[in-house]
Amino acid sequence: MLPPSSNNKNEHAALNRRRFFATGASGLGTVALAALMQDNGLLAGEVPKQLAHIAPRAKRCIYLFMEGGPSQMDLFDPKPKLNELDGQPMPESLLKDIKFAFIQKEAARLMGSPRTFKRYGECGMELSDLLPHLSTCVDDIALIRSMHCEQFNHLPGQLMMLSGSDLQGRPTLGSWLNYGLGSESQNLPGYVVLATLGRGLPGGASSWSSGFLPSQYAGTLFRNQGSPVLNLANPPEITPEAQMRSLETINKLNGLRFEQIGNPEVASRIKAYELAFRMQQTAPELLDLSGETKATLEEYGVTREESAKSNQSGFLGSYARNCLLARRMVERGVRFVTLFLSTWDHHSSLDSGLNRYTKISDQPIAALLKDLKRRGLLDETLVVWGGEFGRTPLGENRANLKTVTGRDHHPYSFSMWLAGGGIKGGQVIGETDEIGWGVTKDPVHVHDLHATILHLFGLDHEKLTYRFQGRDFRLTDVSGNVVKQLLT
Repeated sequence: MLPPSSNNKNEHAALNRRRFFATGASGLGTVALAALMQDNGLLAGEVPKQLAHIAPRAKRCIYLFMEGGPSQMDLFDPKPKLNELDGQPMPESLLKDIKFAFIQKEAARLMGSPRTFKRYGECGMELSDLLPHLSTCVDDIALIRSMHCEQFNHLPGQLMMLSGSDLQGRPTLGSWLNYGLGSESQNLPGYVVLATLGRGLPGGASSWSSGFLPSQYAGTLFRNQGSPVLNLANPPEITPEAQMRSLETINKLNGLRFEQIGNPEVASRIKAYELAFRMQQTAPELLDLSGETKATLEEYGVTREESAKSNQSGFLGSYARNCLLARRMVERGVRFVTLFLSTWDHHSSLDSGLNRYTKISDQPIAALLKDLKRRGLLDETLVVWGGEFGRTPLGENRANLKTVTGRDHHPYSFSMWLAGGGIKGGQVIGETDEIGWGVTKDPVHVHDLHATILHLFGLDHEKLTYRFQGRDFRLTDVSGNVVKQLLT
């Protein structure tokens, strides 16, 4: 259609109105059709990857992110030799060209672990005495003892683990999955974030950002108290009818704008308004645990006693509740749920810190695995556990600490585990040296982990790309290999 003449203002206005009524309905229909096709993996063009490249094993993911860096040799990777060498200097050959966050190299000393390890399950996996509940699930998990990365500070380490890059502004794993596969849920976000925080998260919203992908793929943070999402409830004077009329008008105008400029952010805005309206009905039911049985609440630990000493910030109940909510979310089609637990950054008081945080998390995580399995969800739900890096086999010795009771950051070898969603459980992958300093067998880089996760969802990490500023970006940058040992 030719643009209206600018010589006659009345003609200009009339033609604009005529264009609105003549093209508005068809334009909105196109937007709606595109949105439906995208949600169901049928949209070609902008997102040609929406159909899986290979047969998927997983449909949903629950990522249990342990912010701060859990100590692998106190939880998952026993080191008897390290205990024998407790208090001795670190070999100089290993300290060459090594960077620490806080340790003073010249006074570095090895520090053993006070924990006891036992073998559990049919597979005989060794776990620490701090994990009595997870030890009952070992035949369903694959433990990786050979994780490694390059980042030894929290913010770049967390960004690397969650987005494949140490730079802010990149899409996170949950965003990539929803971009590649779409969302199964029409009434809830495809990517939800639940946080149980101590000090908070260094990366903030960057930890669930969609980066340069359209904003509809960003994570939605659900709060633990009050309304799950800010501004979700209407003011008292706004009736549902008035809100519906307002939403229809806004979406018509946005639809016309999208028709004019084709900006995907306008389409994202339309979907956000519609999703928010549907969430007003579904979110309260999702967060209402009154329909769960007493046995389920007790299994997760939602109702357990919380002593003031171990629960000064209400951590026990909130993390247990978040684990149960994660199960309820994947039941309702949420593609990706991230549970943050902060903080495992134990530079001092390592023993008491690990006691506290394993008490917070061990029972509800084991309950989550068992609950998913009972309900037939574990086979199609990938569960990932881990932090941004591990802890050093050296004791923390910075000048302002009177005693050496903690461990510094350590990216050169650490542990993570996965379960469900096509993972072959009951196995340990990789090995570290006798003091836990470096990987000696089957190293797994962060990019390898991401490539494997995408593979489990039926996506080839080399083909799942997005063009931005003249370059095709991907989650795994320019490297990464699928860890085939992890697969069933």
